[in-house]
Amino acid sequence: AAGGDAAHAQTGADKWVMPDEAERHKRTWMAFGASAKIWGNKLLPEVQRNLALIANTISEFKPVTMLVRGTELSLAKRMLSSKVETVACPLDDLWIRDTGPVFVINKARDATTRKACVDFNFNGWGEKQAFAQDALVAQFIAKQAEVNVRATRLVLEGGGIEVDGQGSAVISESCVLVDNRNPGLTKAQCERALLELIGVTKVIWIPGVKGKDITDGHTDFYARFARPGVVVAGYDADAGSFDHAVTKRNIEVLRQATDARGKALEVITLTAPQSVRKAFESNEFAAGYVGFYVCNGAVVAQEFGDKRADRSARDTLTRAFPGRKIIQLNVDGIAAGGGSIHCATQQEPL
Repeated sequence: AAGGDAAHAQTGADKWVMPDEAERHKRTWMAFGASAKIWGNKLLPEVQRNLALIANTISEFKPVTMLVRGTELSLAKRMLSSKVETVACPLDDLWIRDTGPVFVINKARDATTRKACVDFNFNGWGEKQAFAQDALVAQFIAKQAEVNVRATRLVLEGGGIEVDGQGSAVISESCVLVDNRNPGLTKAQCERALLELIGVTKVIWIPGVKGKDITDGHTDFYARFARPGVVVAGYDADAGSFDHAVTKRNIEVLRQATDARGKALEVITLTAPQSVRKAFESNEFAAGYVGFYVCNGAVVAQEFGDKRADRSARDTLTRAFPGRKIIQLNVDGIAAGGGSIHCATQQEPL
């Protein structure tokens, strides 16, 4: 599966790196892609309000470009701040973290091209959902951003990989080393491909969990780099939840791991809320604080109505991201679909 990446050898003026999300961004990409077919008539309006709230909040800190179906441009423009740019684009759904490209920058001194992106061949999380239009989003954004696309045969979603920008990555085995994405792919093959594509020299594999949600346990629900050497990890304290054992194991792995520089990681835990608001509570509801989004000068995170847990998460993020404004939003509609603010955004670095 990784053989097609061999042409991207990191030599000479070809040192491509996926930056840490905390580095400066040029813009945030989003997709106004929720539909009644997938989300249902009851949930759809709330999800659209959530997308507008996220975009309008981020637009106070940096440019935001929202992809919108041509038939919904007028609706989106009514809901969005004038600071948010809209671009017509066919869409299946809103999860641009997975459908969009992963941007990389070239850090070689003699580089002639400074920015590109990787199209990781979105296939609907292993063909679990319609994806014909979303499979083209990465190429569409690359054209809009006027950057070249670096090809690969790997099937990977942006939510499945977290990097520190200095060679380290955290990846869930359950959403990459699986037959519905990369049949027969070994860890070694994946690691070689990611070295060439995004400059990863050390992969910290967390187990994740397969089949419990549509993503098969995306990394960005469980563990995120705050900065090199520091990882924020989710913890579910409810012993009756399947995620209790999953999060405990993830934290154990991270605490035993070293990064690309050979240094032990500092692991900061974010404990999931014990309760959420009832209006959109469901079996798919993603109740966790790790799905925050880091943008220029701020961290945009979720709150769930559990005052003690919300406050604790805010305090933890304040410590993890000193100097940034921590903004908590109610986006329960998006959480009801199993996602987070991070899942609905994709950064383009400077």
